[in-house]
Amino acid sequence: MPQIASILIATRNPGKIREIAAMLGQQGIAAMTLADLPMLPDVDETGTTFLENAAKKAAEYAAAAGMYSLADDSGLEVSPLGGRPGVHSARYAGESAGYETKIRTLLAELAETGSDDRSARFVCSMAFADPAGKIIWTAEGICDGELAAAPSGTNGFGYDPIFIPAGFVKTFGELDDAVKRSISHRARATDAFMRFFLDFIGV
Repeated sequence: MPQIASILIATRNPGKIREIAAMLGQQGIAAMTLADLPMLPDVDETGTTFLENAAKKAAEYAAAAGMYSLADDSGLEVSPLGGRPGVHSARYAGESAGYETKIRTLLAELAETGSDDRSARFVCSMAFADPAGKIIWTAEGICDGELAAAPSGTNGFGYDPIFIPAGFVKTFGELDDAVKRSISHRARATDAFMRFFLDFIGV
């Protein structure tokens, strides 16, 4: 069985790092991030799907760092918008736009459709690569829900203030972290990773 002292979480997004590192920490797994390895070159997310981007990041960062690497790509898919913003979630409304602007743009586009359908889902694809850059595991986590009429709550990050997960009446921005960690798309993908990883290292 491989001896793994730490895993590279291949992201600079502080919200993602916090969520994934917390789950890994519950199993006593040390997490490094791209902030710990500033010499690594950035990987361009040129994939057309969440999985393509996750696999590209995991493979290239693993090979560059010479260590096991876990990467994700995630975003919001809104049904009446044909799945937008999708893989462009982080860059919606412009590369430099803040999430307040992204959310306003998204809600305005949804209103323009004239549809009563507000269904949406968060999707998280994850990929795990060995130190040579070979992808050895992938998975997807999905959290279905709908969009609120206006942002509410300050917890979480990104589109959390407008996303109401199925079975709840509050947005991710209003729900506490413990609830989000149990039902979110990233939590589900990370749970799948932990099941794989513990078997992989023979725990």
